[in-house]
Amino acid sequence: MSAMPKNRVQGIVFGVLMSVTMAYGMEVFNVAWKMGFPTMPSGFSNMTNGVFLAALVEASYMWIVVFIFSNLWGNRLGAKLAAGLVDPSRDNAFLCTLVRSGCTVLVMCPTMSLVASVLFNVVLAGASPLQLPAIWVGTVLKNFPMALLWNLFAAGPLSRLLFARYFSHLGE
Repeated sequence: MSAMPKNRVQGIVFGVLMSVTMAYGMEVFNVAWKMGFPTMPSGFSNMTNGVFLAALVEASYMWIVVFIFSNLWGNRLGAKLAAGLVDPSRDNAFLCTLVRSGCTVLVMCPTMSLVASVLFNVVLAGASPLQLPAIWVGTVLKNFPMALLWNLFAAGPLSRLLFARYFSHLGE
């Protein structure tokens, strides 16, 4: 298992890494969705490089929102939920990491889906605020599977790898 944050500065660095990788991956998914790739024959396999640039633009500010909300309640609630399911002193470290990641997504996906629904649908696209509950539920249903898989198999492992590489020279 790779190194994990041991102090506040390391926690901030790890939080930034996770926020950036999660925001970018989810923006790639959502930009491709907005461009209609899932409805085309062969679906996401038709994506173009333009998706990655457009996602980079949106992720350039969305990661900050992810970072703020994960620090306000996402990480804490995720940890509390995970603590009721696994115990690091007796359970496998890999299982504990998976459960903690899944529980954090359980909190953060609805949170970020609400932010995205308000920003992209109501503010920028002019949808009626009265439709916000339905838009939010639809956004959660669309984003949750991707957020969970992206966190478990891409953003989490990549962030832990980068963090471990960066802090390995400090003799933790």
